[in-house]
Order: sequence, then C-alpha cells, then structure tokens
Amino acid sequence: MCSIIGYAGKSSAASVLVDSLKRMEYRGYDSVGIATIESSKIFVRKDVGKVIEVEKSLRLGNMPGHVGIGHTRWATHGGINQINAHPHTDCENNIMIVHNGIIENYKQIKEELLANGHIFQSQTDSEVIAHLMELHYKKKHDVKQAIIETCKMLRGSYAFVAIFRSGLVAGTRLDEPLIVGLGKDGNFISSDVLGFLEYTDKSIFLDNQDIVILDGQNVNIFDFNGNAVSRPVTQVAWELGDIDKGKYAHYTIKEIHEQQNSILKAFGTKKEIITKFVDIMSESKNVFITGSGTSFHSALLAKYLLNKFSNLRTEIVMSSEFEYMLGPLDEN
Repeated sequence: MCSIIGYAGKSSAASVLVDSLKRMEYRGYDSVGIATIESSKIFVRKDVGKVIEVEKSLRLGNMPGHVGIGHTRWATHGGINQINAHPHTDCENNIMIVHNGIIENYKQIKEELLANGHIFQSQTDSEVIAHLMELHYKKKHDVKQAIIETCKMLRGSYAFVAIFRSGLVAGTRLDEPLIVGLGKDGNFISSDVLGFLEYTDKSIFLDNQDIVILDGQNVNIFDFNGNAVSRPVTQVAWELGDIDKGKYAHYTIKEIHEQQNSILKAFGTKKEIITKFVDIMSESKNVFITGSGTSFHSALLAKYLLNKFSNLRTEIVMSSEFEYMLGPLDEN
C-alpha cells in the first residue's frame, strides 16, 4: 500500500510532497522519505514513523529545491528501519528512486551488480532499480533509454519514479498505478490522484509500460520501444479531495464500514444484476475469491458462508499470488 509522489515546478517541492503524502496516508505505511534537488545537488531525509512524526523530527518541509520525490513504505523486502525507507540512490547519488510493487528477480540482479562493483545500502528489492538506472544512464546519459533498458531486466509488478541531478523527473509502470497531474505551477506524478488533487484536477492515467519524463513545464510520454505516445487528459472530480474520515480513526476502517452502503449504491434498484450474479454462482462448480489485507479476511468469511448455504467448492487466493493460480480456472 505504498505511496509515490513526484513534483517539478515553481513551488517548494518539499512542502508539496509532505502535503501530498499526508493526503495518501490511508494507504498504510511504516516509514517516510523525501528527496529534493537544489543547484544540481540531491538532498535526502527519511525515517521510520508517520508523516507528521518524521516531518517534525527531520524538518522535511524545509528541504530546498523545486524538484523532488516522496514515498511512504509498507515493508516487504527488508525490515522496518531508516536504511530500508525510500528513496534509494545509486552509488554516486546522481539518481534517486521510489518504488511500489515487487521485483521478483531482485536477488539475481543484485548479485550481478555486486559482482560489477556496485555498493548497496539496503535490504530492499527496490534499490536494484537505482543501480540499474545508474548502469544504463552512464552509457548515453539518456533518461528514456535508461528506463527502457532497466525495465527489460525487471520481473514483477512495479511503478517507480526517479529524479536526476539535471532536474528531470521520470517514471514508468507495470501493473501498479501511476498517474500524471498537470498543474499551472508545476507537474506531478503519483500513485494516487489524491496526491496532487489539491493542486490540479487534470490527470493523465498512464497505460502499462508507459514512460513519462517531465519537468515544471513539459510532460512527454513514451512506450517501452521509445516511441512517443499520447494519452488523454482526464478531469478528476474535486469532491475526491474533500474525503473526510468522519468519526473513524482512519480511512481504511471508514471504507470497511461503508462497503454495504457502497454496494447498494452501485447496484441501486438493478435487481437483475444481482440476480444474474447469483445465477452465475449457482451454475458454477468452483469459486475462487481473491483479496489482500482486509479483503482477504472478507474472502475467508465468504468461504464459510458459501460452504454453509451452498454446495460450492470455494478457494481463497491472495491477490499477489492469483496470477500463478490461473490453471484451475475454466468454464466451471
């Protein structure tokens, strides 16, 4: 449930990034980090804790520069500590990256990079991206080509954003969300529209295997072959920015309690939709339910309910493992 935010523009990057990360706190995390660029120098501050805690202890909002990236991490590879928090850098501190998702072949890549003299600071899978970017960027100093060559070596699902000493911000995605925000005083790239909705409602939802390179004025999008592509600009409802936790401690528990009403609102009076769903279920021999986190526990409950009230054979699959379970899926 990590959050990514990147910014390039006229405003103080650090203050924008901190505000954006606070808006995305509903996603759950254990550490926070920000990197900014000022006079071709990269500054990094990161630590374990909530945004407000790390901001207070490290004075995140005072970091210099008008270009930067921010991240909140939910630990997967490597423990919860300051070193494993994002952003991560290459050997020479010329490139900083933030990453969501899983790099499945990171151990193999890391071993090869270590053999070639690269020095790693963390135990994360994410750090290999920074070193691969360094490796390929050194060859031609071409940001687009560095991302293309890096992605050729990665296996898994990911969205990552990098900043370079030159002031460019670049990112790409494969099965993880990444969205561009087009503002009057700068441009954004984020894992969630809430990351920039306070500043602009104009968004570009990147397709899988899109590469975006932006600064304060320009946004250029390419595919993995390096060809320029055009994606539509979507105007997002401002109302999304006014989401309130109400009486609940955090957004996730609020969403859980609202789900029964959300389902009814989605279906409305369209009983034929529910009837069709029930018919499909009753005509099936096997049911697979997939979820992660809270929805995984909901799936476990659904399994017992289906076993109690029907003769359906039900299996629960963790969302991240579902792609490996496609074999048993058929017309039944």
